Amino acid sequence: MDPRTETADEQAPGSQTTGSQPADAQTADEQTDRETTGRSIWLDNVTKRYPGQKRPAVNGVTLEIPDGQVVMLVGPSGCGKTTTLKMINRLIEPTEGRIVLGGEDVTSIDGDELRRRIGYVIQAGGLFPHMTVAQNIALVPKMLRWDKARIAARVEELLDLVGLDPDVYRSRYPKELSGGQQQRVGVARALAADPPVLLMDEPFGAVDPITRQRLQDELIRIQHEVHKTMVIVTHDFDEAVKLGDWIVVFREGAQIVQYDTPERILAEPADEFVENFIGSGAALKQLGLRRVREVEAADAVVAKAGANAAEALRRAEAAGHDHVVVVDERGRPIAWPSRRALSRMTRLPAQLDPAMPLVGSGATLNDALDTMLVSSAGATLVTGRSGVFEGVVDVETIMDAISSAREAAAERSDDAPVGTNTGAVAAVPAASDEQRPANPGDAAVGPVSDD
Repeated sequence: MDPRTETADEQAPGSQTTGSQPADAQTADEQTDRETTGRSIWLDNVTKRYPGQKRPAVNGVTLEIPDGQVVMLVGPSGCGKTTTLKMINRLIEPTEGRIVLGGEDVTSIDGDELRRRIGYVIQAGGLFPHMTVAQNIALVPKMLRWDKARIAARVEELLDLVGLDPDVYRSRYPKELSGGQQQRVGVARALAADPPVLLMDEPFGAVDPITRQRLQDELIRIQHEVHKTMVIVTHDFDEAVKLGDWIVVFREGAQIVQYDTPERILAEPADEFVENFIGSGAALKQLGLRRVREVEAADAVVAKAGANAAEALRRAEAAGHDHVVVVDERGRPIAWPSRRALSRMTRLPAQLDPAMPLVGSGATLNDALDTMLVSSAGATLVTGRSGVFEGVVDVETIMDAISSAREAAAERSDDAPVGTNTGAVAAVPAASDEQRPANPGDAAVGPVSDD
């Protein structure tokens, strides 16, 4: 029995390994073997010119987005990253070039048909205010003529996926939701018809920093379950490091300066432009490359809400622990009282302590450190799928991770995707009529010329 989830009577709910165990608790081999539901995207020499403007908004971008991967588009305001994103689902029509989705050239098909096959999330969710949460999520499935039973089941499934209780939120209107809740519904709506591709334009830019961190953690967890191809525009490089498998750094005109893994961009920025965009504290940003689930969490004494406080205190003293984690009937932490506090109690608290430091297992070590510093606890509780308690991470663990992060950056350049522009230093092999070049390793990856 795992001591981290042991209670006086029985193991906390959800702590055992079951068939419904979250993907973020799986081994690396299990994650590698899971089915990829995303599709690759290939932008082939795509250009966008607006009437009356001398320079193109996007100039000859050739970009490979691998299936099942998260690709972040970053760069200064007005650099063309949002235009590039919107050309993928043709909310903005390209002036030149081709867009290939999963081997199919979609440049000439009906735009509305294409958009039903691609999920799209914007800032603040973009929900229809006159529709309930369920009606918003059901919008595309209704257009696709799904039957009512299938739609209802899908709404339930997606609300659970984004962490909203269907019985509580199904019939609410957007004005009755917080900003974070609206954004979760926006993600659910984008996933409603199970599209292979999800496009997100500054999805968390309109919420406060704490909610933003939680939504980022939720998106990481969701991606571990659905494994879509995601393309996300952000102005926040820290967010790009946290969420992205790959990062595209643009300058004006959607000129690709560097396209690589977060690890290699931090360790080997292509030029001064990238260095300036990364900003100071690159070594500390390495913490954004590692997840809480990748470090060993310490054990804890766990007891159920309402249980005898004296018994919990006795167990804490016997284990040499200074605190007890109090969980609800679903194994979610609701309080973290010290031994001193326990000595003044008769029963363990049943109400949620809002000041309790919590971080998801999919969060970055940087998030964990921020949580510790804000709470002054020197440690944080780690939760997994559905908020179930998994263990404790302390400052010493984070310090060890900082030291190891400085020693080496991940080496993934051999299979790096293609990213370049017209006029790049190295030429991109011509794409076939059906799909991207057969040998992307021969194409330009990383810094390109603006000449």
